[in-house]
Amino acid sequence: MNYTPPTLIRTFLFLMCMVLGLSTCLAPLGAADRPNVLFIAADDLRNDLGCLGNEEVLTPHLDRLAEQGRLFKHAYCQQAVCNPSRASLMTGLRPDTLGIWDLPTHFRDVRPQVVTLPQHFMQHGYFTQNVGKIYHNWIHDLQGDPASWSVPAAMHFANHGSDTPQVTGELPPNLASDLKCECRDVPDDAYFDGRVADLAIQALQQRQASSTPFFLAVGFWKPHSPFNAPKKYWDLYDRSQLSPPANPEWPTDAPRIAWHNSREILGRKEPRVLDEASVMEMRHGYLAAISYMDAQVGRVLDELERLDLRKNTIVVFWSDHGYHLGEQTLWAKTSNFELDAAVPLMIATPEMHAAGTATGSLAELLDMYPTLIDLCGLPAVPDLEGKSLKPILENPQATVRSAAFTQHPRPAYYDEQPEVMGRSVRTARYRYTEWRDFTSGDLMATELYDHETDPLETINVAALPEYQQAIRECQQLKLEGFSL
Repeated sequence: MNYTPPTLIRTFLFLMCMVLGLSTCLAPLGAADRPNVLFIAADDLRNDLGCLGNEEVLTPHLDRLAEQGRLFKHAYCQQAVCNPSRASLMTGLRPDTLGIWDLPTHFRDVRPQVVTLPQHFMQHGYFTQNVGKIYHNWIHDLQGDPASWSVPAAMHFANHGSDTPQVTGELPPNLASDLKCECRDVPDDAYFDGRVADLAIQALQQRQASSTPFFLAVGFWKPHSPFNAPKKYWDLYDRSQLSPPANPEWPTDAPRIAWHNSREILGRKEPRVLDEASVMEMRHGYLAAISYMDAQVGRVLDELERLDLRKNTIVVFWSDHGYHLGEQTLWAKTSNFELDAAVPLMIATPEMHAAGTATGSLAELLDMYPTLIDLCGLPAVPDLEGKSLKPILENPQATVRSAAFTQHPRPAYYDEQPEVMGRSVRTARYRYTEWRDFTSGDLMATELYDHETDPLETINVAALPEYQQAIRECQQLKLEGFSL
């Protein structure tokens, strides 16, 4: 994994550049020797893939990527909703540092001079390009982040509801029943993700002959609702054989502040009550959307190999947060529970150590920024709050952090400022969450789930005497992860 071992001359020139204040003068020297980065994102994909042990979901292409690289079985987002999660990952700063816990606030509104992950690559000789959803995809006046890219982003700014099927001729009928589902016999490019894959493939073809290294960010829109994959992906699954929610009841002794109204699926003003048929159709649709997205990832990876670019390209795959499908009475995201906080994360480098060996070491999406600049030999960025995962890529038994940190406000979608903030600490064994008044800081409720005995988080054991030492240890860790 030693991609850019500096020579004496290169080191001397770098030091001279730093002395003269020329932060980008080194970029043209040896830039062609630096690895490319293919940075692939999914939307609302929970940590529940075939390569992560769920035999029910079919993800052959992501499974293949996991065999080529390092699969992080315990990776976590900073907040389980799109804008704060993506803003945090792309700036390398926690939501508390940015002051962003909502959908409408653009990170440039609060940190106009921040240098994003792709922007740092661009400043050091890389061609950077965005196809699909990488930053938050609507509401903001500033569409995406133009400062991050060498060329204008494509298919990155829209509403998920606008992903309606585009076909030539008559539109095939919708064979689904639930209002959040759509099953039509249409080609892959009828929906956003098929067209995102098309553009990503074109982008790779355009970069093949260039000596300039690239950072290509490809953001897929699925499996986010509505669950509208083409019919052939629904046909991969037999609904009668799919499992219902394993833990559908509210956790015993859990505080109600941890709950939310699941408005994305159930509606806002008059939430609907789901019958068993709707529950199972949406679970079916979510799996179909995952397989549809997986197929598009496979097309992009196949083209990377066909163009002989894989040998010098780091491939990263991540999701912005997890998702509930009826577990713990919840649907969609915006909680601090494991199903929302945990995300799939894979990194495959051209020269992997122990390729295909997964790691149980803790990681955060925040770690992507320092990891990639470390792997590519770019200058360090001050004040990043993540940790480089390079040691774990070299040795799957290594660890770089003792806990991962996730948070979410209440109300889940607030107007001016949160009323309550829940901050969660995930260690190798426990998930500990504190709910505090946002203004006064007064403690309102606590949760502790023992993943050794209760991986589905069905019982809050925070009040039990035998867990008080674990709580004290988690409280100490919390001071490391949260600035407020």
